[in-house]
Amino acid sequence: MHVPTTTRRFTLSLLATTGLATTGLLGRPRAAIAADAAGWPVAAFKKNSEPDALAALYGQPLIASDKITLEVPEIAENGAVVPVSVSTTLPNVTRISLMVPQNPYTLAASYVLPAGTEPAVSCRLKMAKTSEVVAVVESGGKIFGTRKTVKVTLGGCGG
Repeated sequence: MHVPTTTRRFTLSLLATTGLATTGLLGRPRAAIAADAAGWPVAAFKKNSEPDALAALYGQPLIASDKITLEVPEIAENGAVVPVSVSTTLPNVTRISLMVPQNPYTLAASYVLPAGTEPAVSCRLKMAKTSEVVAVVESGGKIFGTRKTVKVTLGGCGG
């Protein structure tokens, strides 16, 4: 059976219009914003110093630990996408956070880990300039950390 082109176009237009009308009736789609989530540490993400961010997020200073592995490049030719990986052998890890003290806002990422989750995260950070990257791990109610410096170069020339 052959359906005339005008009928097909009309049917497709009707379907498209119905879809748009339904979307209009249901409201406009809204992007999910992390700050809308219950328990989101809004204040910690607005701090511009490491001690202030630690105080807002954990309420205590960190203890240096050699049980945390922080993998970052020594030189990042593009500060917009610096790969970072954190893992630890500490027991009962409930949160892993990443800080970049030289960024306008120090806290760059914070992950809450459900019980039984392997304590490891990887992401890409944006770094404004050469800075330390600080990995913070909450384990057993205490805060542990380690840090490494990443040299951010301009123009991708590596120098």
